[in-house]
Amino acid sequence: MPDPSSTPTLTFAIPKGRILEEALPVMARAGVVPDASFHDKANRSLTFPTTREDLRLIRVRAFDVATFVAHGAAQAGIVGSDVIEEFDYAELYAPVDLAIGRCHLAVAEPAGADSAQSGASHLRVATKYPNLTRRHFERRGIQAECVKLNGAMEIAPALGLAGRIVDLVSTGQTLKDNGLVETARILDITARLIVNRAALKTDPRVGALVEAFRADAAERKAA
Repeated sequence: MPDPSSTPTLTFAIPKGRILEEALPVMARAGVVPDASFHDKANRSLTFPTTREDLRLIRVRAFDVATFVAHGAAQAGIVGSDVIEEFDYAELYAPVDLAIGRCHLAVAEPAGADSAQSGASHLRVATKYPNLTRRHFERRGIQAECVKLNGAMEIAPALGLAGRIVDLVSTGQTLKDNGLVETARILDITARLIVNRAALKTDPRVGALVEAFRADAAERKAA
């Protein structure tokens, strides 16, 4: 029997923010269970042990989950399909739709905005999704000048930074509270299990994780 201490540690990346609460029970059913230190709100660590000696968690920003997995620093993780589509890393494989974290990516503008802009060939758009935003507007023959923001998108039009925003929408209440209305739906989003392609080919434990998450997703779908 191989010595557990000589087995390389797998790193599983999870996102801070909106997906995490829904992801934890899904992870637990697939055998990825953080230890008690993970739930200590005073703990500022980004790395956590799990109930498996050969598996650790890292908790990082959603965009960084994709980067860590794509470059092999983490072998697997959970992230929204918005992040996958924004980066389109060749080494990233998303084999399981976890059907959690549902929302969508949308274009929004101030309610009652000047309709003359509807035929414009150039727009300034505030977003943290410049690639998805440019592609969306290019398909409509519009050049989008993207102003990159990591948050507070909704106040950009009121402050004159951009005429439109592209951001995640769940209930739409945040848009309404900031005097914005949704004008186009770009992408429906759910959380996905992602793995590094090379790790999937070389480490059977990564394949076992994929099968565990796939079985849980299938069971929930059938329920």
